[in-house]
Amino acid sequence: MAVILNCLIEILKKPAIGEIFSELAIFFAPLWIALAVGLFVGWAWRPSWAVEKLGFQNSDSSANEEKTRVGSSVNLPSRGSTMEEKEVIASRPMTPEKELAVSESDLDRLCRLVEERDGGPTWHKMMEKSLPTWSYQAWRRDPEAGPTQYRSSTVFEDATPEIVRDFFGDDEFRTKNGWDDMLLVHEILDECAATGTMVVKWVRKFPFFCSDREYIIGRRIWNVGRTYYCITKGVPNDVPRHNKPRRVDLYYSSWCIRPVESKRDGQMTACEVLLFHHEEMGIPREIAKLGVRQGMWGCVRRIEPGLRAYQLVRSSPDTGPVSHYVEMARINTKFNAEEVALREEETCEDASDLESDGEAKKPQHWIGNVPKVLAIGGAVALACTIDHGLVTKAVIFGVARQFARIGKRL
Repeated sequence: MAVILNCLIEILKKPAIGEIFSELAIFFAPLWIALAVGLFVGWAWRPSWAVEKLGFQNSDSSANEEKTRVGSSVNLPSRGSTMEEKEVIASRPMTPEKELAVSESDLDRLCRLVEERDGGPTWHKMMEKSLPTWSYQAWRRDPEAGPTQYRSSTVFEDATPEIVRDFFGDDEFRTKNGWDDMLLVHEILDECAATGTMVVKWVRKFPFFCSDREYIIGRRIWNVGRTYYCITKGVPNDVPRHNKPRRVDLYYSSWCIRPVESKRDGQMTACEVLLFHHEEMGIPREIAKLGVRQGMWGCVRRIEPGLRAYQLVRSSPDTGPVSHYVEMARINTKFNAEEVALREEETCEDASDLESDGEAKKPQHWIGNVPKVLAIGGAVALACTIDHGLVTKAVIFGVARQFARIGKRL
């Protein structure tokens, strides 16, 4: 210690104040740097023996115990797990939600898409057509991952939501009338008579330079009033794969069918179909976008004549019974839009609570290690000052003398 004091006295004897400050800075700088390095190393290292010696609990284990405690005490809501939803499900003769190919989470997703609050990229308009009996608009967007997504709004004059729902769900009429000339094969693989859920196999025709595509899709329809939410998406399955046709796993094509005002007289005699579609066809994105852009209107313009033909067939007194596809499409699950909004609010609140709890625990991780960090940091400070001039010699010699005196006493 005497050597350190002598060094300080020599520094203070400097004639200029600037020299004194510069010497003091050089004197203390290695110590501050070493302390900072020691604090960092001590925080990162956290040896178990030091924790036991200092009598502090390991912060990682305490954090894990806290997470376990929070996870056991907070029951996060899941789809169909709240009391209200259980009562609704119990009042309907249906199979358990987890066994269905299309679930309430798919309904929530479609609701967010319809209300344009799904958090995705901005939609960019591609096309707009307006004819006396119907109008069409289309948008697209490119997410960071996955295929290009498409959104369209089609308004049919003099059409009810019910007839439009049956029209899009009737696969037999699709092939018989030919308005959807890409559909080659349709087959029902599984169904739930209580909810109207179906698993269907499709084979669709692609251009000559591509092989045909096979789809295993799940279908289900919800309704609130006269608004119908029709979910169609690719589902997991055990159907054997073949080289041709090529299986498409990522497929999403869902509608919201609802009554709207007629542009002719303002009455609710028109029907709007909001379609959201994307699929991974196995074609490079830019080529797929070019093909959709060139062939979109050719496909879309066949829909309206097909719908009018369907209306005539259905209105004819000689028409026989509807197809089984239509029978299943008419089995709808009623829901309350407020329940969907409440589920989303509860999910967002629980997620924010967990995030805030995690942020509140971060300071404890540092405070609980302060004594350990200081102890280890002091040792590293001594090691970091080896061979650094006068300060190093003073510290080493001072510590050596103290240990020597202790040795003489012993």
